[in-house]
Amino acid sequence: MSAPLVALDQVSRRFDQPLDLAAKIANMFGAHYKALSLRAVDQVSLSVNPGEIVGLVGESGCGKSTVGRMVAGILPPSDGVVSWNGQDAAAMPESDRRTAKLGVQMIFQDPMASLNPRKRAGDIIAVAPVYHGLVPKAKSADLVAEALKRVGLDPSYARRYPHQFSGGQRARIGIARALAVQPKLLVCDESVAALDVSVQAQVLNLFMDLADDLGLAYLFISHDLGVVRHIAQRVVIMYLGRIVETAPTRVLFTAPAHPYTQALLENVPRLDARKRSFTTVSGEIPSPLNPPTGCHFHPRCPKAGPRCAREVPKLDPANHGGLVACHLNDGGVS
Repeated sequence: MSAPLVALDQVSRRFDQPLDLAAKIANMFGAHYKALSLRAVDQVSLSVNPGEIVGLVGESGCGKSTVGRMVAGILPPSDGVVSWNGQDAAAMPESDRRTAKLGVQMIFQDPMASLNPRKRAGDIIAVAPVYHGLVPKAKSADLVAEALKRVGLDPSYARRYPHQFSGGQRARIGIARALAVQPKLLVCDESVAALDVSVQAQVLNLFMDLADDLGLAYLFISHDLGVVRHIAQRVVIMYLGRIVETAPTRVLFTAPAHPYTQALLENVPRLDARKRSFTTVSGEIPSPLNPPTGCHFHPRCPKAGPRCAREVPKLDPANHGGLVACHLNDGGVS
């Protein structure tokens, strides 16, 4: 069996904010300011196999975008190992690392913010393959035309600037830019969240067509469970920096094992539940600067017991064939 395109092994990411000069001076006079350390991702392990579409789901601030940036090589991990094609990315020679990194491309949430407003669409698409020597500059126009046709845009659009496109067209240019370096994996960070519903459907269908035509794999990051259910083969649920459950899409949506997953799915609108009253997950998300002890979800969990506040649950095999991090799965909460 081939190695995963990308694998994260017990990966964490911290963002540290040291004390500034004013705080240091204040501490000299008796203040008690402390340096801040935010653990955005806490010992996450996941993998994406060739041709697989994995959905990464969680509330805002849970760390899913940080995971995506580490998968794409934009952010280094504070702890743990990120592997590309079975090799530790940090231990690779620089030339091999650059080549491997091209195989993982990221598509961002706001296409207007991720496109250079001073560059024409053709230049935006061609810059990376020309820089990395994948195509000579003299032939870059042919590559741009092919990339635009691949995402459903007319090649003549290559001379337009980003502000001359609609939101859906800008999203397609972002996809074309990523495809220009012939990646094997696309990390899509809320890539359809800023689009109208009808345009979302068109872009999602484009993603699925590209997966079939080019054999692409995806790490599809979203807070929209309906979108993830439509496109993903396997779903990973995150809460406050940790993975709490992962399972095949059909299984997770019909028989979720973790209380947090159950609460999320309970509030997904359905046509057969018009008279139901919907309730949000109780409580507020704790601050990642001061997360709860034990299971991060226990202050909001209706099934929590004393053990949940003491011990961090392990991500172990569950009855539905996936993995779940819950003490209800490994002996009880008392």
